[in-house]
Amino acid sequence: MNRFILNETSYHGSGAIAAIKDEAAGRGFRKAFLCSDPDLLKFGVTKKVTDVLDNGGMKYEIYSEIKPNPTIENVQHGVEAYKNSGADYIIAVGGGSSMDTAKAIGIIINNPEFSDVRSLEGTADTKNKCVPIFAVPTTAGTAAEVTINYVITDVEKNRKMVCVDPHDIPVVAFVDPDMMETMPKSLTAATGMDALTHAIEGYITKGAWELSDMFHLKAIEIISRSLRGAVANTKDGRIDMALGQYIAGMGFSNVGLGIVHSMAHPLGALYDTPHGVANAIILPTVMEYNAPATGEKYREIARAMGVKGVDGMSQEEYRKAAIDAVKQLSEDVGIPKDLKDIVKTEDIPFLAQSAYDDACRPGNPRDTSVEEIAELYRSLM
Repeated sequence: MNRFILNETSYHGSGAIAAIKDEAAGRGFRKAFLCSDPDLLKFGVTKKVTDVLDNGGMKYEIYSEIKPNPTIENVQHGVEAYKNSGADYIIAVGGGSSMDTAKAIGIIINNPEFSDVRSLEGTADTKNKCVPIFAVPTTAGTAAEVTINYVITDVEKNRKMVCVDPHDIPVVAFVDPDMMETMPKSLTAATGMDALTHAIEGYITKGAWELSDMFHLKAIEIISRSLRGAVANTKDGRIDMALGQYIAGMGFSNVGLGIVHSMAHPLGALYDTPHGVANAIILPTVMEYNAPATGEKYREIARAMGVKGVDGMSQEEYRKAAIDAVKQLSEDVGIPKDLKDIVKTEDIPFLAQSAYDDACRPGNPRDTSVEEIAELYRSLM
């Protein structure tokens, strides 16, 4: 049996955030707890949402104690702030950091027995849906607005906790490319490659099936044709990337990922490496490693990425073509080629064990080991 979970409602296209007022009023919500990071507040991005609320006479309180890799402490403080706010729903404005923080807060509020944030790691057996969340992405990458996943950093243990809970999915997503137009090129590239990684890993993961394959192949196609334009800040590139990353999220949220994400998570925890950058660097190497366990799927990845003549290629040729297409896209948008300026050799044993213990690892199409993951890290040095 396969299960598929998506938002109750989603709005797409320029001006989508205007629907926040009607959705809140229609659901009888009285006051929003608005989670957004300090930079988005500073540069006026969050104001686009608060203007909608102000113009509609909607009450809200802002919580901005959110780091790029949100911590247990961010969540704990957010829980207390929510309790004191009098809010009855959450609006998460931002990338994965804001949304992940909002999800954790919302789960704990309605499932207080999980107030120890560490107890949420993995597949926590929560009983109640989280506080209703309206999700407004400002990056085209994480797709946290449509997934049942969130990631919180345990600073004491230098590791990221991957949490998977169908009770945390936002009830409404407002995927408005106008909210993403101020992203700098580097962030656009990193988040876009994160989205491509979601699509490719979701397509080849052990849990993949026909319905998820449909989403992932379409996401690969859209992202491959639009990321370069999005980095150049073209309108069409931004619009397509907003959709492509969302479609990827529709898929991988329901079937899982693999060791690209498992290996990227500890880099974020230990070195604060941007998640999309880590994924982009690791992806081609892990694709090479996973190729023997992927059947004919790399042919379809190559096709979706615009490679011509794949039907006339041998298995070895189309696998190489798919990997080369990923490498070329990554290079074109300015992603570093290796981890030599990020990883310290003495940290590899810790990184490898953390990656092996990560919740994404069991979905990898090829069974692996701590030793093999360590070797993959070394090969990227």
